[in-house]
Amino acid sequence: MTNRKSNYILTALKYVILIAIAVCCIYPALWVVLSSLRPGTSLYSPTLIPETFTLAHYRELFNNPSFQYGKWYLNTLKIATLTMLFSTILVTLSMYALSRFRFKSRKSMLTSMLILGMFPGFMSMIAIFILMLQLNLLDTHAALILVYSAGSVLGGFVVKGYYDTIPRSLDEAARIDGASHMQVFLKIMLPLSKPILTYVALTQFTGVWGDFIFARLVLRSKENWTLAVGMWDLVASYQNSNFTLFAAGAVLIAIPITLLFIFLQRFLVQGLTSGASKG
Repeated sequence: MTNRKSNYILTALKYVILIAIAVCCIYPALWVVLSSLRPGTSLYSPTLIPETFTLAHYRELFNNPSFQYGKWYLNTLKIATLTMLFSTILVTLSMYALSRFRFKSRKSMLTSMLILGMFPGFMSMIAIFILMLQLNLLDTHAALILVYSAGSVLGGFVVKGYYDTIPRSLDEAARIDGASHMQVFLKIMLPLSKPILTYVALTQFTGVWGDFIFARLVLRSKENWTLAVGMWDLVASYQNSNFTLFAAGAVLIAIPITLLFIFLQRFLVQGLTSGASKG
């Protein structure tokens, strides 16, 4: 009886903690969404639900000539999509090679990647800036795509762990039947890698979609800005701090990420847990 009572108390405590976490996560997001529909420019309101609703802030995002929200949206979508494609290809091929093949300096390469991955990315900002300057790539989207895609390889250990969980007997059976390394990769490994490929693609897309530091460093002209840089300038350049307009822009930014997580959540969780089960 005492154990059953303790279990009930423990379960109730867990639910209370989960409800508190849910409220802390949902309430700020709900406040931003409702603020984007609230007249005026102030983010503060005595009530959560506005007395009147308006879509004027959303119309102003695309009609105000002082900033180019639509252009920034397309720029970010292009950079995030291309980075997602290139990063997925690079990470998949490189981690497959490190998982399946044994060659000289393999362990040294893995150790170096692990050590480099321990340092924050902004430590290399100055060196990357000088390199982009020498290559005449400053203020171009190609610079962002190149750096984002190349840097994604350092975080590919989850992909390697996933490949390590796939039995090598599948490779050996295919090679006995005369399959080449590329055929094994394309016809056996890739179909089995859908969960981890989804995880890599989604994390790369979301990381680039919201990046501000490197985009602010490289992109100089206003028409080349991404959403993060443009939205920062939107608040920084307004003396009256038009937070409701910022809230409307933030809601539109969150839509693609939210849809991706909703439709790909099952593959995301499966890929993350499988890749983390064995190193």
